[in-house]
Amino acid sequence: MDLDVLFLGTAGSSPSPRRGLPATLVRRGGDRLLFDCGEGTQRQLMRSVVGLVELEELFITHFHADHVLGLPGMLKTFALRQREREMVVYGPRGLRRVYELLEPVIGRLTFRVRLVELEGNQELERDGYRIAAFEVDHGGPGLGYALVEDPRPGQFDPERARELGVRPGPDFGRLQSGEEVDGVRPDQVMGETRRGRKVVLTGDSAPCDMTRLVAWEADLLVHEATFLEEDAERAVETRHSTAAQAAELAAAAGVQILALTHISPRYSIAEVRREARTAFERVVVPRDFDRIEIPLPERGKPVHVPAPDRPARPEVVAP
Repeated sequence: MDLDVLFLGTAGSSPSPRRGLPATLVRRGGDRLLFDCGEGTQRQLMRSVVGLVELEELFITHFHADHVLGLPGMLKTFALRQREREMVVYGPRGLRRVYELLEPVIGRLTFRVRLVELEGNQELERDGYRIAAFEVDHGGPGLGYALVEDPRPGQFDPERARELGVRPGPDFGRLQSGEEVDGVRPDQVMGETRRGRKVVLTGDSAPCDMTRLVAWEADLLVHEATFLEEDAERAVETRHSTAAQAAELAAAAGVQILALTHISPRYSIAEVRREARTAFERVVVPRDFDRIEIPLPERGKPVHVPAPDRPARPEVVAP
């Protein structure tokens, strides 16, 4: 099952010539999950390798303008295409009120928008994974989200099954699906259960213990880095994080790779990356349209893939 994260908008509170406002697309198999919808997100999707797919689920981290003002235009475009399928929008408490304020701008739609307000520690079950909401620290209603795959069965040992008298064919499949066959138990021919993958997205937040706990041993942590340490006081005032703080959190959580977003134009990528790597080596600072591919754990580590129009040379990430 393929799993990757496409960075559609990596800017901070205002766009720059090279960075759009916050939006991140997580793709798992045929599922397309959009996290935040900053102004211009639909155009970013059109410019990406994905295109403006008819998303079925959108997750809002909080209601600051740079994270939600792309929603009216995208919904209107879907309506102009005569979309009929329902779209579900998830977010923290206050989501319904925010949508009511935007509704006059959105106008009449050809499809239903279902609004679901989530609380911290609430989980949404999906086929083979779940999406867990958790509270972050941004001075108001705000959520981060974790995509957590179900554990996978261990590898099947056909030679051991034959030794125990099981014939190849349907009985092999029954054992792999958890059934006992002629007195042979699945645990006798299956290896240890293998963990699923975990992707954690914080939205905007000061560093907090909840993020560290949720991100424990995650394959990928996407964390904001609005400031550098030279502006740490400003980060505290606005409930944002510095690059160093995000990196320290990633190190404490033991994540595989840290991707820093919400990048301010006041800093260069090199400055942000350099500060973060003083605390955690496995850091990337994605540009818009970069991806991070997350293979199954036994097949390797997450890989940073530059956008197609950039040189095919990913950032060097320490092992």
